[in-house]
Amino acid sequence: MNVSPDARSVSTKQTGDLLFRGIHHLALTTDDMLKTTDFYVNVLGMPLVHAMKVPEGVGTKNNRGNPPYECIRHYFFDMGQDSLWAFFEIPKGEKKQTDRDDLGGLQHVAFAVSSSQFKGIQARLKERKLDFDGPVEIFPGIFSIYFYDPNDIRLEACCEPEKGDHQLVVESVTQTKVVAMEELSTLSDDQDWLAKITQNLS
Repeated sequence: MNVSPDARSVSTKQTGDLLFRGIHHLALTTDDMLKTTDFYVNVLGMPLVHAMKVPEGVGTKNNRGNPPYECIRHYFFDMGQDSLWAFFEIPKGEKKQTDRDDLGGLQHVAFAVSSSQFKGIQARLKERKLDFDGPVEIFPGIFSIYFYDPNDIRLEACCEPEKGDHQLVVESVTQTKVVAMEELSTLSDDQDWLAKITQNLS
């Protein structure tokens, strides 16, 4: 398709003005992390990059956008294009299949942003008197703010301020095999399965 010079300049300008550069991670919910991990790694081919439990005190005492449960599993998968697909494991029987924290619900959507975009989003929210939480350091050097859209969908803007425009989402959370294995061993004692799940980690 031929694009006129004027059209190209408009397109470039619009892209440069965007507040977001893409998805940092999509956080969904499950009550079976074993089946979920097996499906996304072995069926859909999304490599596991981070397996953890939410730190004690975050779930109910100092909630920052997570489901309201202590020490639940939170796993991240590489969904391509430097974006992550993530799941929280909700305790069985605690939720029905409807709202943000229920099975199959959309817990929140996180957008990857540059340092300047991170400041810009906060400024725009303040200008419009829209509430947000944060910035909160969610991992070492990685900060987020949390806010809601008009449909009550929880949204997050996430960045490493020191990285400026050079954000590398997957790299910033990728664990070593040893660290990931410590958590994964609480999920399964099948050594062949564990080896396959962590084959992309070093």
